[in-house]
Amino acid sequence: MHPTLLSIADYRYALPDDRIAYYPLAERDASRLLIYKAGELQEDIYRNIALHLPEGALLVFNNTKVVEARIVFQKSTGAQIEIFCLEPPAEYGGMAGALSRTGRVRWKCLVGGASKWKPGQVLSKTIAGIVLEARWVEKLPDSFLIELSWTPAELSFAGLLHQAGLIPLPPYIHRTAALSDNERYQTVYARHDGSVAAPTAGLHFTDAIFQSLPERHIRQAFVTLHVGAGTFLPVKAATLGQHQMHIEFIAVTIEAIDALLKTLKSHRQVIPVGTTSARTIESLYYLGVKVLNDAALAPEELVLRQWDAYEMRGDTPTVAALSALLRWMQEREMEQLVTTTQLLIAPGYVWRIASGLVTNFHQPESTLLLLIASLMGEDWRRAYDYALDHGFRFLSYGDGCLLLPGVSPSSTETQG
Repeated sequence: MHPTLLSIADYRYALPDDRIAYYPLAERDASRLLIYKAGELQEDIYRNIALHLPEGALLVFNNTKVVEARIVFQKSTGAQIEIFCLEPPAEYGGMAGALSRTGRVRWKCLVGGASKWKPGQVLSKTIAGIVLEARWVEKLPDSFLIELSWTPAELSFAGLLHQAGLIPLPPYIHRTAALSDNERYQTVYARHDGSVAAPTAGLHFTDAIFQSLPERHIRQAFVTLHVGAGTFLPVKAATLGQHQMHIEFIAVTIEAIDALLKTLKSHRQVIPVGTTSARTIESLYYLGVKVLNDAALAPEELVLRQWDAYEMRGDTPTVAALSALLRWMQEREMEQLVTTTQLLIAPGYVWRIASGLVTNFHQPESTLLLLIASLMGEDWRRAYDYALDHGFRFLSYGDGCLLLPGVSPSSTETQG
């Protein structure tokens, strides 16, 4: 069945409110870990994850950093207007370019209390010596285009958010962000500003875990996918074909692609940490196929759309696709690939690079749960039922799982 025909109701389960983790545990790596290996379930904690990973595997982490994307204004009447910065316009040339802009930006935003903000009315606030103003430019179908301007104008937008914004906790965590969330809603390896949500599977990793990996000859690679608020959106359509997948910025270095190639050539496993890392590396396969089919493709043309993975021919060996992408980058003297992906991984998807996954427990009827189902098949429900029956904590600050279905990625040979 083509994924567009999937019924979303088939990916529904009952998640009691008291199973949602509203706060993280005191220790990151004390969270429980459900291990699914070749159809069998067992339990441990994250601190011991190296013991359960395939020896010689490559773990792939998303090193994006959550930005303080929520800005709260208070009107003279006492009413609060909350602006949640989602993503920049395309003309800013990606997230890094958008966050480096100074003095003034236009940004796609959600607005809380929008009914109390009249078009043309300027909101303003002063914090830490910064004067910030917000203007409503345009109402978009699912958001607003907002212009933000500030002084001192030489301050970057990223710097402004660090000073004037708040960490954007997920909407299902019904509480105000605390000072501790500034640390705990970031991975310990976060490097590049740009996300409005954390790659939550990585929240459990600590320096102690990283130190334990070499004992099992487990290596690491880092990619960047800037997580958008769309990651939290449930699929409201009856079938997947009616759902519009959100677009997200990715950046992958030439070293990371080379590490993937070497791992696959040596028949070792690639295990992404988090659905965002999984979507990033799986996107690389199809981007490689595109440049293999058209070596003259310009960088701005190399993007991945929602259904490309299901409409392109899938008989290109994985190593051949990644090698083509590597050559394409080297010919253009590119140190990293910066583009966007809209890849939707759902049942029916053929995995090309990843053979397992470290991840949290996800919301019912979400694209994240569909990704899990594509990897586990119908066993996703057995694993989730087990987690619910045995007191696991769900969603961003909750426990997680290591999924090792025991199959090699792609039905085609990786060698090429």
